[in-house]
Amino acid sequence: MNGPLTYEELAALMKTCAGVTADPERMSLPGSTFEEFGLDSLGLLGIVSELERRYQFPLGADVDQCKTPREFLETTNSQLTSGV
Repeated sequence: MNGPLTYEELAALMKTCAGVTADPERMSLPGSTFEEFGLDSLGLLGIVSELERRYQFPLGADVDQCKTPREFLETTNSQLTSGV
């Protein structure tokens, strides 16, 4: 991994994997949710699958249960950097 996953990278993944356009700055605001950007659970699964393919590392089941971009980035980056 070349560093932590950022809001900008997450926004790009949301666009390519789920067809959802989101402003990274708005996603970083406290309380922002995937729902307000139109990302559903299937779209989030697509993002998780892409990250697992990209990093060749299985992410834990709790990643696809995240409701906010902040929670998703914290959980994903924790797993990718710790190897758990």
